[in-house]
Amino acid sequence: MMEFLRAHQPVFDFFLLTLGFAYSQQVVLRAGVFSLASAAFSCLGAYGCAYLVVKAGLPVAAGIGLGALIGGLASYLVSLPLARLRGVYQAIATLALVELMVALALYAEPITGGAVGFNNIPKHVGTTELLIAVLVVIYLLHAQSISRIGRGFDALRQDEYVAASLGVSSRREHTLAFISSGLIGGLFGALQSMYAYNVEPNQYGFGYMVTTLAAIVLGGRRSLLGPILGSAIMILLPEVARPLAEYRQIVVGVILMIVVVLTPQGLADTFLAWLQHRRARALAPMATQAPGGRA
Repeated sequence: MMEFLRAHQPVFDFFLLTLGFAYSQQVVLRAGVFSLASAAFSCLGAYGCAYLVVKAGLPVAAGIGLGALIGGLASYLVSLPLARLRGVYQAIATLALVELMVALALYAEPITGGAVGFNNIPKHVGTTELLIAVLVVIYLLHAQSISRIGRGFDALRQDEYVAASLGVSSRREHTLAFISSGLIGGLFGALQSMYAYNVEPNQYGFGYMVTTLAAIVLGGRRSLLGPILGSAIMILLPEVARPLAEYRQIVVGVILMIVVVLTPQGLADTFLAWLQHRRARALAPMATQAPGGRA
């Protein structure tokens, strides 16, 4: 058993990183914000942490914390103009932001290393640190989901005008969603830089966005279980489809189309909704037989 875990430890580590990035993407989608900017926040956190630890000589914990704060500060500044946009305009603006961030990482060679990347980063993060970070993020997101902020996110996602009539400020909630996304993205970008020995601009480009969005689409954007299931599928699918390596992207595309058509809410969210419906049906006869209930 230990040999099996040791042999597949890199896969599990990659799953934890993908899960963290997926939560960064999910938190804005849950609030009804069609943002792709989590890739930019992760890029800032990764390069910021790498520079502060390697060049400035800060302790690793301080570098990771500042990397998360850099992502959070950038997300707040981005939210000021982007919280005014809606729908496809938000998606286009955040996509442009990601491309701008990748371009800056490519051309700011004295700081980022350019196309070669920021290399020779000592490895200070392993499976334990990644797992602790994921568990902390899950706890904080759960606490957020059952608070007034989480209820505001849900109301905005379902109908912004009804939410406004209930006193929910769309601009305030969208700003909070951006900041949450930036903090999580910056944190896991910083952790990745301390785990993978190097940071490259292309790590936070189109491939990043496809992977995180696919994880949310497969799992679901409402429950905390959604990114876990979606990330697991995205990580395990290439291993399972290794004999079909030449057609791997086709296999992923077909699976995404099937999931979108059959379970548009995502696999995890659909399963949880089914469980809730089944529980309600099981409790219905008990309610009718209770004292004072109607037959």
